[in-house]
Amino acid sequence: MKCSYFLVRLSFGGEKMKKSEIIMRTEAFMKNYFENDASGHDWYHLDRVRKLAKQINQGEGFIGDEFIIEMAALLHDFLDDKLDHSIKENEKQLLHFLRAEGISEKEIQHIFVIITTISFKGGNQAPLKTVEAQIVRDADRLDAIGAIGIARTFAYGGKNGQAMYDPTLTVRENMSIEEYRHGKSSSIHHFYEKLLKLKDYIHTETGKRLAEERHLFMEHFLKQFFKEWNGEFENFNSGRNQ
Repeated sequence: MKCSYFLVRLSFGGEKMKKSEIIMRTEAFMKNYFENDASGHDWYHLDRVRKLAKQINQGEGFIGDEFIIEMAALLHDFLDDKLDHSIKENEKQLLHFLRAEGISEKEIQHIFVIITTISFKGGNQAPLKTVEAQIVRDADRLDAIGAIGIARTFAYGGKNGQAMYDPTLTVRENMSIEEYRHGKSSSIHHFYEKLLKLKDYIHTETGKRLAEERHLFMEHFLKQFFKEWNGEFENFNSGRNQ
């Protein structure tokens, strides 16, 4: 009995170490691929999403498979069509990488389902079937809001030749994926077309708590932005002669 228990523990420890090594090689793979990104979808974004996903899973009582969550979080932008990737080639490359790492076909399929269904796509989002997918989507959306979300919005807009703000444009509603990807908009409009909606799409209770502060920060930012845009200057003379 003791020998059997020891072998089980040894096997479990070996499996855990193997998965840890796979994650390390996945980190290197993604760092190399995204090292020159200037759109806010760089390696640091992937790392933040991974950390947020792990935090959410912990906050929810470890309801999801840690390995699947971490791998999907690290890989989630590799097949994102808005980043102008060659999706078919990337699919082949990713399959080759995961299979070479000895990951089971069941796990690979689960990872692929997550990374191909978590995108917002102008509100045309796919339903999620697993808690792992919900956790990774929540983590990705948390990194799209708050202070970092604001910075990433303007980085992405600038990278794609989008105006910071164009008051002649209107906020788009009920967009197709094509319109969301290629229609004319501005970085400020993006807050109303996507970012301010994300809080209400969070699945997990932990994610909802984390979203509250970030959402409020965006509201404060927009209030200040329009105050400055409209020339509502402070009265600097008030109080000088009091």
